[in-house]
Amino acid sequence: MTRILKSILFATTVLAPAGLAATGASAQTATLTIESWRNDDLPIWQKKIIPAFEAKNPGIKVTFAPMAPTEYNSAVNAKLDAGTAGDLITCRPFDLSLAMFQKGQLASLNDLPGISNFSDVGKSAWSTDDGKTTFCVPMASVIHGFIYNKKAFADVGVQIPKTEDEFFAVLEKFKKDGKYIPLAMGTKDQWEAATMGYYNIGPNYWKGEDGRKALIAGKEKLTDADWVEPYKALAKWKPYLGDGFEAQTYPDSQNLFTLGRAAIYPAGSWEIAPFKAQADFEMGAFPPPVKKAGDTCYISDHNDIGIGLNAKGKNLEAAKKFLSWVASPEFADLYANAAPGFFSLNSTPVKMQDALAQEFVSWRQNCKQTIRPSAAVVGRGQPNLDLEMWRVSANVINGTQTPEQAAAETQKGLDSWYKPAK
Repeated sequence: MTRILKSILFATTVLAPAGLAATGASAQTATLTIESWRNDDLPIWQKKIIPAFEAKNPGIKVTFAPMAPTEYNSAVNAKLDAGTAGDLITCRPFDLSLAMFQKGQLASLNDLPGISNFSDVGKSAWSTDDGKTTFCVPMASVIHGFIYNKKAFADVGVQIPKTEDEFFAVLEKFKKDGKYIPLAMGTKDQWEAATMGYYNIGPNYWKGEDGRKALIAGKEKLTDADWVEPYKALAKWKPYLGDGFEAQTYPDSQNLFTLGRAAIYPAGSWEIAPFKAQADFEMGAFPPPVKKAGDTCYISDHNDIGIGLNAKGKNLEAAKKFLSWVASPEFADLYANAAPGFFSLNSTPVKMQDALAQEFVSWRQNCKQTIRPSAAVVGRGQPNLDLEMWRVSANVINGTQTPEQAAAETQKGLDSWYKPAK
C-alpha cells in the first residue's frame, strides 16, 4: 500500500508536470511574419484581415511587416539569403518572384488546398514558364484607365470620351476653358509615363495578349507600327499636362487631382482608396479610348500581388494554413473590398462595395484583358525593358525623343540579350 501511494505521489509530482508541459507545447502559439512592400495597406491588415484569420485560428498570430516599396526587392532578397526573412513573402509579379523560386527561396504551392480556385491566367504571374508549378497564391490585380473629376466634366460640359479623337477633343476643351489642368501627370519620376501612359493606352494598339505574346515569340518587334503608335498618341499629351510637368513628381500629380485642380488623372486602380480619402468631389473612371468607334477594347488588368511561402521558414505548417485561407473566397471578398482597386483573381466573383472600384472591374465584361508587356520573359535581361520603357516614354512626352527613336532604342536593347525560342 505504501509502495502504491509512493507511486501515485511520484506520478503527480514528477510525471504530471512533464505531461502538462507537453500539452502546453502542443498548444503553443505560432507567430507568422508577412514581408511586404505595401506599407499603405498596414491599417487594412491590422484592423480587418489579420483579425478575421486569427478569430478562426486562435493558435496562430500574424504580423504584417511592410517596408518601403523602393527598398523591398533588395531587402527581402537579402533577408532570404541571410535566413532572417518572415514565414510569408509578398510576391511581386512574374520574374522577380520566379527568380526567388528558382533559387529555392519560395516553396511550390501545387498541393496547397485552395490553389485550384485560380485559373491559369490568374496564376500566370507566379508560375514557372511551363505553367507546371505555382509558387505564390494570387491575391490581386490592378487595372489601368483614367479617373476623372465629375464636377469638372459638368462645369466644362464634356462627356466621357470613347475614342481617341474624342479624348483629345475633351482635353482641348479643358485647355481652352482654363479652369482645370486637363491631365494630371508629370514625367520627373519617369515610371508614370510608361505605367499610366504607354502601358495604359498601348494594348488597344498591339491588341493585348496577341501583341505581347508575339513580341515574346519574336514575331513582332517594338519598332512595328502597333508598338510605335502608342508613343505617337502619348506625345500628343504634352500640351495638356500643365506648366512645369517635366519637374512634377508622382505625389505632385496626385495632389493636383485630389485638390480639384485637374480634370483627368491617368491612373492605376490602386489610387482609388487614397483618392477617396483625400478628394471632396465625386469621381468616375473610363477605360483607355479605342482608336475608332466599334474597335475591340483592351485593358491592362495586371497581376500585381501574390503571397508565397518562405521555403526555409520556421512555421511552415501554420504558414500553409494561412496561405490556404488567402486562397479562399472569404479572403478574396475581404481583401478586394478592404483595398478597393486591388481586384481579386479568385475564380469566385467578388461584388465590389465601392462604386468607383466596381466601375473599373466592370470593364472586364466588355474589354479583353492583358498584362504589361515588359513584365514577363522580355523583362529579364539588361538593359531592363521595363526601366527602358519608363525612360523613353517620359522622353517622348517631354519631346526630347521621337516615337520612332524610342521604339528603336528599346528594340536595340532587347536585341542585345534576348533571343526568342525557336
